[in-house]
Formats: sequence, structure tokens, C-alpha cells
Amino acid sequence: MTVSEYLKQHTASYHIAAEKLFNSQKIFNKTFTLEDYKKIIHTNYLMLLHSENKIFKELDKYSEKLQLSDRKKLPLIEKDLKSLLLEKTAAGNELELTSLHEALGAMYVIEGSTLGGNVIARQLSKTEGFDDVTFNFFGCYHENTGAMWKNFKETLDAEVHENKYDEVLSGARKLYTFLLNVN
Repeated sequence: MTVSEYLKQHTASYHIAAEKLFNSQKIFNKTFTLEDYKKIIHTNYLMLLHSENKIFKELDKYSEKLQLSDRKKLPLIEKDLKSLLLEKTAAGNELELTSLHEALGAMYVIEGSTLGGNVIARQLSKTEGFDDVTFNFFGCYHENTGAMWKNFKETLDAEVHENKYDEVLSGARKLYTFLLNVN
């Protein structure tokens, strides 16, 4: 089993909890509101605010392989905040990542949210009330979403040995826990 398969299997309950928190089912039945969207953007902003720089600092050794310069999402979600007239804030609790492997696990959560975000952006752009919404964060990779996810997963699977799977999982769980409790 690859580390990406291991993470998918062992974070499924967190993924389901995040979908419930954000009322994701409403996205597909077109009852998702602008207020729902503001909540999902604000929560993801706080997650990125407290994790992105830490993750990128830990993953400096993989900067080129992971195309880190193309993966910065904090400036994009800040554009979404501004367009939605939401203020930048700080969360009350800190996120600690103690190793490169935990940072890879945390990045798995963020990159996964981008993969799902592409679907969200496409769906919401067809929903009434979202005509003027710019999807900077959720649409960040545009037509390259699949390729960026594939690159991340291949690098993750190639670089992480089985004896480090639990450490990578620890990072993913930390970020999911942060995301689910940030509000």
C-alpha cells in the first residue's frame, strides 16, 4: 500500500466530518448559500494562515519536486476574503508540525481540498447567487488540478517509506483536527 492510499484510508472519517461541517451536500442540490460559502472560505483561510508557511518551510528540500512556488494558496484565499468582504483574522490556537513527514501529511489535506475545491467551484458557478464570486482558492489550479494532484501523490509515494506512514498520518490528522475545530 502506498502512503497516499494509507492516508486516504486512515483520514476518511475526517474527510466525512469536514464535508458535514461545511454542508457539502447542499453544494450539489444547489441549496448552498453565500453564507455557507463564506464559512468554508473563512475556515480554510484560518487553516492556511496557520499551516502554509510552516509546511513550506519543512518541505524546502522538496521545493522543486513538489512545485511549491505554484502551490501557495494563502494569497489566493486572501483575495476571496476581500471579494466576500470578510476580514483577515487569527485563530486562537496554534498548529504544530514537528517534522518533514508531518508537513507532508498536512499538505496532503490541503492538496486534497484543492482537488475537491475544483469540483465545488464548478458546481457553485452554476448555482444561483454565485454569479459574482471569484473562486481564487478553489479554482487555483484551473485545468491543471488533476496534474498537480498526481504530481503531489507521486512525490509523496516515492519519498515516504513505510516506516514513516504513521508520522505522515499524524500531520494529516493534526491539520484536519485544526480545520474541524478552528471556528
